[in-house]
Amino acid sequence: MERFLKSFFYAFKGLAYAFKTQLNFKMHCFSGALIIALGLYLKLSIIEWLWISLAIALVFIVELINTAMEVLVDLVSPQQHPKAGTIKDIAAAAVLVTALLALSIGLLIFVPKLI
Repeated sequence: MERFLKSFFYAFKGLAYAFKTQLNFKMHCFSGALIIALGLYLKLSIIEWLWISLAIALVFIVELINTAMEVLVDLVSPQQHPKAGTIKDIAAAAVLVTALLALSIGLLIFVPKLI
């Protein structure tokens, strides 16, 4: 049981690291909070909340994986091997694609309610 509880500590430690060190993660957190507030204001349906929750979670997940990849690449390639930059660029592209998906979901849900 102690190992199980420690895993939560390490997970929260990882979240804290990402929040403290990654401007994009902070921006995603701020954006997520705004979207949740707007959703509460507009009284989204359960299905709409599921889509919004999924979109927010996906952006957070991919941003955290991107951060982990950046740290790992910096660790194993301190001399900045040419492929190191490519790896970081691909991970950042994954975040971009996920953020664009989240934006699309948000627009599909919120625009009709705001018009």
